[in-house]
Amino acid sequence: MAEPIESHARVGVVHFAAYPQCAGGEGPILESLARIAEDEFFGAVEVTAISDPAVRREARALLDGSHMDVIFGCQPAILGHKLSLSALDRAEQERAIAACRELIDQAYELGARILMVMSGPDPGERDRAPAREAFADALKQLCRHAQERAEEYILAISVETFDRDVDKKCLIGPTHEAAGIVEAVKAECSNIGLTLDLSHQPLIGEPIGEMLVEAADSLIHAHFGNCVLRDRAHPLYGDHHPPFGIPSGENDVEELRLFLEALIYSGYFAKSVPTGMPVLSMEIRPAAGQRPEVVIANGKRTLREAWARLSHDRWTEGRL
Repeated sequence: MAEPIESHARVGVVHFAAYPQCAGGEGPILESLARIAEDEFFGAVEVTAISDPAVRREARALLDGSHMDVIFGCQPAILGHKLSLSALDRAEQERAIAACRELIDQAYELGARILMVMSGPDPGERDRAPAREAFADALKQLCRHAQERAEEYILAISVETFDRDVDKKCLIGPTHEAAGIVEAVKAECSNIGLTLDLSHQPLIGEPIGEMLVEAADSLIHAHFGNCVLRDRAHPLYGDHHPPFGIPSGENDVEELRLFLEALIYSGYFAKSVPTGMPVLSMEIRPAAGQRPEVVIANGKRTLREAWARLSHDRWTEGRL
């Protein structure tokens, strides 16, 4: 590929994955964010809740000066506090909605343009239909809250898909179900979309191309990364976002190349999205004893090699 990826997308990094000690809202947030902001390779960064209001203000100033897109992830809070936006118990769902409303307010404080959420646990086949309805209703409430809090722009709410059978065992789930919910919500709220993650693709069990076709109309954000699926005895089995190139890993350069190619054919890199340009973020977590900076470099090298392997002819044919 002759043109750099930066000509078509902003490459991002999920801060709270690369620096997991910050995922709970504490830790060396400003220092680690500064390391990312100082790397001109990145045009986007994904953050999560920050407990201290003073640290949030400093983080906002740092991010404003970085000229990067900011995306906010609710996943650490949802998983850490066992929240479920798709809960059939009304009190349990209201607790999740209230928590996510507060996170929407934080996302605005940090200048984020997209806020990611996820469904709750899969309740089983019998209760999936009412759980999907509950989830759609919760998403509408969050979209409306984001609209009410908007000043200069409206924050978009994005649903990230997770596995149903392996690790997170979420209701959402299959891409066609996620896209169906997003399209139903979009009939009432325009600030809704879908996040797909290459790390989750093997765990969900869908072919890369099929997943992108299902998501094409709803996709506003994408992640790339790795996982371990075939070796149940592996310490990183499941949804742990290990670095590329590890033994038993599912994704490496070739899988990322296929993902990039599918993103091209789906029209993602040509879409109008809430961020300045379409964002493709690495979500990689250091293994025990690994430095975050090393796994970030691992992701950059893998992306560069995958991008370089793309055929110019295929790009031209797939470009809209």
